Amino acid sequence: MRRRFLAVLLASAAGLASAQGLGSKPITLVVPFPPGGSTDLIARAIQPKLQAAVGTTVVVDNRAGATGTIGAAAVARAVPDGSTLLVASLGPYVIAPHLIKVNYDALKDLEPITVAVQAPNVLVVPAASPHKSLADVMAFLKANPNKMTFASSGNGSSDHLTAELFWQQTGTSGIHVPYKGGGPVMNDLLGNQVDSSFMNINTAMPQIQAGKLRPLAITSAKRSPLLAQVPTLEESGIKDANVQSWQAVAGPRGLPAETKARLHKAIVEGLNDPAIKDRLLALGFEMVLNTPEQFAAFQAAEYARWQKLITARNIKAD
Repeated sequence: MRRRFLAVLLASAAGLASAQGLGSKPITLVVPFPPGGSTDLIARAIQPKLQAAVGTTVVVDNRAGATGTIGAAAVARAVPDGSTLLVASLGPYVIAPHLIKVNYDALKDLEPITVAVQAPNVLVVPAASPHKSLADVMAFLKANPNKMTFASSGNGSSDHLTAELFWQQTGTSGIHVPYKGGGPVMNDLLGNQVDSSFMNINTAMPQIQAGKLRPLAITSAKRSPLLAQVPTLEESGIKDANVQSWQAVAGPRGLPAETKARLHKAIVEGLNDPAIKDRLLALGFEMVLNTPEQFAAFQAAEYARWQKLITARNIKAD
């Protein structure tokens, strides 16, 4: 009887918290990665506009660990009242669940709100590289299997999976060199310690503009206005290898419809503010800002896509 009473009491408390409505307490944007990265940037772009729209304090909580899944699990377990939201890249949503044991179901325990932005990856080589074009890389890979190194920020990262997809679709092979984060990748690229990387465009752009990295191909469906001279993989004859790294916002499953609608509206309007939008576009991000229903369908498709690749390539976690 006591256990039953406690269960009813807890359920009633959760229901009351949810019923209090959005804005009745501060909102925490959980970023499951360290400060300073692309996801953290998007969360901090959302923060002030969301705070103004909802009328309550909004804070960013960087809760890193286990490739983003610690923060994602915390949000999945939170009370679904809109006070705890996840701002994460694709990893915790569609990749990590296929690589490590996670304490949440990515498709069932999180309530999709919107995919905020996306950005393609760029195949880059050091400025001193003998490879001047994608054709040069392809010729080298075919003549020298498992000789060219491709650096990534870790096993199962977007840059790693892009390389695996590239090899799969071209029938080539290279050496994957995983690092613990993007900083060491950049250091060793600039130091000519590794041959190449499928790097996120907003990470690569400063060094491309400085002439220290050479971009050879981009993984978007069409050319980027930031790198108009750089061909896409698709126009170079490599099909089904388009990859976008994306950042999205979700809450715990069970968000009230009105709460979800208010959050979606505030986030979309906030990121569409010209001062914010123009800054993100200049960094290489593309605005998505889709509906919760579109995000759910997109997540399911991405989840299946990366599961298939991870299984086919026998990709393991770090």
